[in-house]
Amino acid sequence: MSETAADRVPLLFLPGLLCCGALWENQARHLADLAESRVMDLTTADSVAALAASVLTDSPPRFALAALSMGGYVAMEILRRAPERVLKLALVDTTARPDSPDQLSRRRGLIGLARSGKFRGVTPRLLPLLIHPDRLADHDLTTTIMVMAERVGQDAFIRQQTAIMGRPDSRPSLAAVTCPTLVVGGREDALTPPPLLAEIAAIIPGARHVIIEECGHLPPLERPHALSALLRQWLIYA
Repeated sequence: MSETAADRVPLLFLPGLLCCGALWENQARHLADLAESRVMDLTTADSVAALAASVLTDSPPRFALAALSMGGYVAMEILRRAPERVLKLALVDTTARPDSPDQLSRRRGLIGLARSGKFRGVTPRLLPLLIHPDRLADHDLTTTIMVMAERVGQDAFIRQQTAIMGRPDSRPSLAAVTCPTLVVGGREDALTPPPLLAEIAAIIPGARHVIIEECGHLPPLERPHALSALLRQWLIYA
């Protein structure tokens, strides 16, 4: 028997850098019987604090939260600001750590290129950082990723990178998370490798840590059915 709208849990999806609603299409569709899903806009502000405040303003009183990469930084800020509003938390390929000096330097360089009019979104050269090597020839997948970046655009890219650079170290606050938490990462994620996800799961009390095999940084697109199945279990049983 299908759930009514009143029975479904509000589920907010938080995308990553240069990602939009297309990132979570499979999950929203396959969880529609359990969740009233909404992909939040993380392009409008240049700080994690402002993005978290915007999500909280535009959200129902209580909700489940699934977040990837930069979305995870915003999710962790939401937990600091309003933990009582988060029913369940799913963190996908993210990190609780702030940027290293090398990472900050690279981001400043990318912002400089974007401001000089040389923004190119996600190019074929960048794809190996985002997806499993075996998926580089998947035209539908790579096109989706590059089109998302074009939709987000140069100005939002600068705001997002600025927000990422200014994010705090979230590790000290994770032990206070009390909602059921799922931490998921791709085995071959080059940007936030498994040890960074394991670190999060080790700090959050009772968190479940799952690695998706043959997957890079974007499980919602690379292994959509595997991630949707994990999120279904999280929604039902966590």
